[in-house]
Amino acid sequence: MANIGFIGLGNMGLPMAANLVAAGHNVTGFDTVTAAQNAATEMGIAIAGSAASAAKDQDTVVTMLPNGDIVLSVFEEISNAANPGMLIIDSSTIDVASAKKAHAMAEAAGLLSLDAPVSGGVGGAEAGTLTFMAGGSTEAFEKAKLFLEIMGGRIVHCGDGGAGQSAKICNNMLLGISMIGACEAFSLADKLGLSQEALFDVVSTSSGSCWSVNTYCPVPDVGPTSPADNDYKPGFAAALMLKDLGLSQQAAEETEIATPMGRHATDLYAEFVKSGAGGTDFSGIIKYLAELKRD
Repeated sequence: MANIGFIGLGNMGLPMAANLVAAGHNVTGFDTVTAAQNAATEMGIAIAGSAASAAKDQDTVVTMLPNGDIVLSVFEEISNAANPGMLIIDSSTIDVASAKKAHAMAEAAGLLSLDAPVSGGVGGAEAGTLTFMAGGSTEAFEKAKLFLEIMGGRIVHCGDGGAGQSAKICNNMLLGISMIGACEAFSLADKLGLSQEALFDVVSTSSGSCWSVNTYCPVPDVGPTSPADNDYKPGFAAALMLKDLGLSQQAAEETEIATPMGRHATDLYAEFVKSGAGGTDFSGIIKYLAELKRD
């Protein structure tokens, strides 16, 4: 049994923390939102009054936060309160530069650290089947595995500090591009008079096969159950996809690599979110794309 601090008890963080409690660990959490604190209390998570309090005398702290600036602020607060040798696992999705700064802050304070963003959405967080993409030292990774295996189904050590974030933004850039392609294919099939079921049967077993079709089909009543079958309730919200695509384009600019498909996907999701659909599942972009007029 370990003593764990968990900072950030939102849609993803709360079920992740709850799975640690269910596995028998003592979890003390912190979140600035009162409703999140109340929900966490109901799940057996003790609530601290600050991030520093949540980190005090803990073996490990997990963070799940909105952006790099907040992560760095929390790391600074934690570093001043934690015991030397404590492990910080940051599962936020942030820019690579901020992730590397967070590692440097932890190292300067004598702490172990891992950037370990996730894939799998709220459903994966609840089921404990998330994929963790981890960056950091072998020592930090080996210490973190016990907890990551409770919250996830697959854990990949991608390399040194920042490598987890690099893997996440590359993966999600591809996912955003792939989903747009799937949506365009199903929209075209509909206009051609081809049934959605027929297209799914062909694509899912031939060269167009991909996760965006096989597992997360963007049209309802086709394939395994997906957000399309629940009026596009997320899932993985379009606003979060836009955030990740933005991070991919920031990284592409910093490394001076051309990602024209990634850039175009970012522009399309920006327009989709601007239309008021940021809270819908990212696969809901099929409705937006179907209404676009060909130039």
